[in-house]
Amino acid sequence: MAVMEDHERLRSPALDVRLAERLLAAVVDGLEPDAVALCVATDVWTSFDRIERLAVNAKTLLAARVEAAEVWKRAGARSAAEHLARLAGTSTHTARRSLEHSKALPGLADVTAALRADALSTGQIDAIVPAATADASAQARLLGLAHTTSVTELKEECLRTRAAADPDRDATHGRIRKNRRVHTYTDGEGAWNLHARGTAEDGARFESALEPIIDGLFTAARAAGKPEPRATYAFDALMALTDRDTELSARHASRKPRYLALLHLSFEALVRGAIAGEETCEIPGLGPIPVRVARELLGDAILKLVITRGVDVAHVVHLGRGPTAAQRVALLWSKPKCANEACSSTFVQIDHRVPWAVTRHTRLDELDPLCPHDHKLKTNENWSLISGKGRRAFVGPDDPRHPRNRPPP
Repeated sequence: MAVMEDHERLRSPALDVRLAERLLAAVVDGLEPDAVALCVATDVWTSFDRIERLAVNAKTLLAARVEAAEVWKRAGARSAAEHLARLAGTSTHTARRSLEHSKALPGLADVTAALRADALSTGQIDAIVPAATADASAQARLLGLAHTTSVTELKEECLRTRAAADPDRDATHGRIRKNRRVHTYTDGEGAWNLHARGTAEDGARFESALEPIIDGLFTAARAAGKPEPRATYAFDALMALTDRDTELSARHASRKPRYLALLHLSFEALVRGAIAGEETCEIPGLGPIPVRVARELLGDAILKLVITRGVDVAHVVHLGRGPTAAQRVALLWSKPKCANEACSSTFVQIDHRVPWAVTRHTRLDELDPLCPHDHKLKTNENWSLISGKGRRAFVGPDDPRHPRNRPPP
């Protein structure tokens, strides 16, 4: 009798999951999107999203156990990751990453608890687990960020956490450099795809070469009244670089690129040759780099060096419409991303909080970086950042927090 009870106890998770699967299958089978009231459509979608996240979290918790069961050997797979990929219809790379996360969980109590309760997304799991593995003391902080910031910013902070915990950053940088690669493939639709991986400074070189061409293509398309997404211009710019188009290169050679690759580096770290404590050495939006590499980049005209040692341009008043070079560098140093807290874009335009036509001057404390999309909403649709400083909510004209809807002080 006891043996049967133990057997039923062991089977109960499988039975519970099968029951939940059947209930969900019945719900999806009977789902008629057009019959869902518009007032609850978002709530229904959100519930399905949480179900999806919970399923991803459960699969992450179970992946190592599936490998231990060794069913994959009997299935003729070369590895547990390959077997999981077949079952899930994903790539082996994706399955292998999930398996690695699962194996790391026994040493990550906070992350494991979050997977059971918080319904983390795949992107959040992929960012947090490797960082928490490198520095277990950062678990609570990173999990807190997962609820308050975008996945892009979470990934950046996780990269910083991993870099700070790295006992030999030069070795890591060298490994990334050694394993640099470009991978191309054709997807199921027949489209050509490209994926590149390399060091952060190589990424800065590439983007600095691409940005002025993107700007030129955007300007030409806008003048012709045929605007396209920025990603489209980026692809065309890549092709222009590949083709070595002489005419296009000549046209952009005389243009001053608006793109700045800022190198965040504390003065003491530059002198010492290594960072310590809260000091930073990174290319914003691309990632941390060793101080040795930063020293090598200082002679590169593509990069603007911003050393955190006291040049205050916050109160400089410039009578021109656009910010001076010093103001722009200072702004991108202090605010490298779109001021909209819901946006993580580092491709920004400088916006006057109060129109220049009113003030007739440019002050750093009156400027906000906005991505092109948000800048267009502000200019054409009267959207606005709420009152305050730093990154904050970006709201429509009917929002009660919109500056024009707030009573004067």
